[in-house]
Amino acid sequence: MHLTIHPDNPQPRLIQQAVLALKKGSVIVYPTDSAYALGCHIGDMDAMERLRKIRDVSPSHFFTLMCRDISEIAKYGIVENWAFRLIKKHTPGPYTFVLKASSEVPKRLLNPKRKEIGVRIPNNPIALALLEALDEPILSTTLILPNESEPLWESDLILERMPSLVDMILDGGDCSPTPTSVIDLSRQSPHILREGAGDVSFFVE
Repeated sequence: MHLTIHPDNPQPRLIQQAVLALKKGSVIVYPTDSAYALGCHIGDMDAMERLRKIRDVSPSHFFTLMCRDISEIAKYGIVENWAFRLIKKHTPGPYTFVLKASSEVPKRLLNPKRKEIGVRIPNNPIALALLEALDEPILSTTLILPNESEPLWESDLILERMPSLVDMILDGGDCSPTPTSVIDLSRQSPHILREGAGDVSFFVE
């Protein structure tokens, strides 16, 4: 299913269609402030396996929880006071933060050797409306196809290549081609794992 959705004022009825699809086990494509993402319901193991197959990644692939606000992040990640201040200052925005996982995170999402989880709050009206209506995080991964290094961010190309792979495409037009900056906040101080769209100078000691 292809839904053309307004990039700044997403239609509530279309958002509700996407929410129902997620709850029924669908895999969707949706826009963020950093390329498009693949997403599914956090509790759906079959949908998660489909994400892995589409991306052609290993069972240890590091998924991200797309969250609506910092309180939701704090439910799934262990956030020290200093890390809370950094996250609050830089969200919503094109950052993925790595945190120690809380007991709320399903074990199947975690690498046994690295009990951490990636979280982020996207600065995108469609993604935020979807998260608010769903009332829980979306298990997500950047839309990068096998044997490719760059994410998909142009809506025309997504419509050309993705319909047979997913159940729903939320088409909000083109978005940023640059992936998020990834900041590890699981230790005693921030560590930059990837420099992307978000300014990382704030995290340099």
